[in-house]
Amino acid sequence: MNILVANLGSTSFKYRLFRFADGAETLVAKGGYERVTDFGRAIEDCLASLQSAGHLRSAKDVHAVGFKAVHGGEVTGCLTADEKVEAALMAAADLAPAHNPVYAAGIRQFRQKLPGVPLVALFETAFYQWVADPARRYAVPEAWFQAGVRRYGFHGASHKFIAERSAELLGRADVAQVVRELYQAGPKDLPGAPLRVISCHLGGSSSVTGIRNGIAIGTSMGLSAQSGLPQNNRVGDLDSFAIPYIHRKLGLSIPEIEKQLAAQGGLLGLSGVGNDLRDIRAASLAGNARATLAIETYVHAIRHYLGAYWVALGGCDAVVFTGGIGENNPWLRDLVCGGLADLGLQLDPARNQAGVPETNLAADSSRTRVLAIPANEELVVARETRRHLGAA
Repeated sequence: MNILVANLGSTSFKYRLFRFADGAETLVAKGGYERVTDFGRAIEDCLASLQSAGHLRSAKDVHAVGFKAVHGGEVTGCLTADEKVEAALMAAADLAPAHNPVYAAGIRQFRQKLPGVPLVALFETAFYQWVADPARRYAVPEAWFQAGVRRYGFHGASHKFIAERSAELLGRADVAQVVRELYQAGPKDLPGAPLRVISCHLGGSSSVTGIRNGIAIGTSMGLSAQSGLPQNNRVGDLDSFAIPYIHRKLGLSIPEIEKQLAAQGGLLGLSGVGNDLRDIRAASLAGNARATLAIETYVHAIRHYLGAYWVALGGCDAVVFTGGIGENNPWLRDLVCGGLADLGLQLDPARNQAGVPETNLAADSSRTRVLAIPANEELVVARETRRHLGAA
C-alpha cells in the first residue's frame, strides 16, 4: 500500500511517500516545492516526479493521501478528509490562519487530481481528545466555553510518536500497543505501575506534553498554537489583558496586534537577532544580552511545563527531547535538566554531548531516563491513514 503524506504551507508543498508491504513500512521518497503559487500544478509535478523516478507506475499507484491537519475545533481525530472536514478547517481558520485555509484548499486540489483516491486527515488535536476537563478548561464564562474556547493542544502527531516509541525503548510493549490502537479503540487502563513520560517537542514551534500510559494528560499549547512556550516568532503564553492594554497604549489595531503576536514575538521578539536558535545562541556566546535573555526565557518556559507535568504525573520515568532543537542541542538539554538531581534526574555529560538517538542520556544513578528521539510526524500520519482505511 502506497500512502502519500502531504505537508502544506502557505507557499510550500512537501511530501513523503510511504510503502507498507509484507509487514514492513518504508519511506520510499520525499521532496517538496517552495514559492508555490499553483498547488494543483505542484501536485501534478509531485506525481510526475515519483513516476519518473520509478516509485510509481502511474498516479493509480497512490492508494491514499494523508494530511497533518492542524485545527478543526471540536472536529478532531483521524477522519476521512471530506467536505465536513474542509468546513471544520475553515470554521477554525481564525485560530490557525497560516494552516487551515491552505489544508482545506489542498484537500480539494487532491480530490480533483486523484479522483477516487481516499483522503485522510489526522488532526494535530487528536492526541488530546482524552485530556480531563480540569486540564482542558479555561476559567472563562460558560458561553465562551460553548463557543469553543478551551485547550485543544497541537503537535499531536509528534507527541503520539514519542508516546509509542518511548514505550518501546523503555520495555513497555503494553503501552506501545495502546498508543498504536488509540484512534481506533480509545484509551485503555493497564495493570501495574504507569509509564510516565514528558515529551518536549522543541523546534521552530515547540510544546511540552505529559503522557501517562501513552495517553496525554495535558499540553502546553491551548486554544491556538500561539500559546505555551515562546515559538520562533510567536509569542507563547501571554496575559489576555495585554491585548486591550497595547491597543490603548500604542494605538495598534487588533489586526496589527495579531500580526505582531504571530510574526514578531517569540524568540525573534526577545532576541532582536532572528528566530533561529542557532543564530541566537551564537549571538549570546558573543555577549549579546538580549539573545541570552531569549534563551533563558525559552528554557524557563520549558522547565515550567516540565515541572507542571512532573507533578501531575506523580513522577517521571523519562524525559524525551524531539524536534530539531531538542534532538541536536546538548547545551539546551543540559540547561533544561540542570539542578534536578533531587527529583531523580541527572544527565551524564558525555552521553548528552554524544546525543546518540534513542539511547539513555542520563547518568546510571538517575531514576529518570533522558532520551533524544528523532521526530517522525509524517510516519504517524501514514500509519494512521492506513489504520483508518482498515488496511491489513
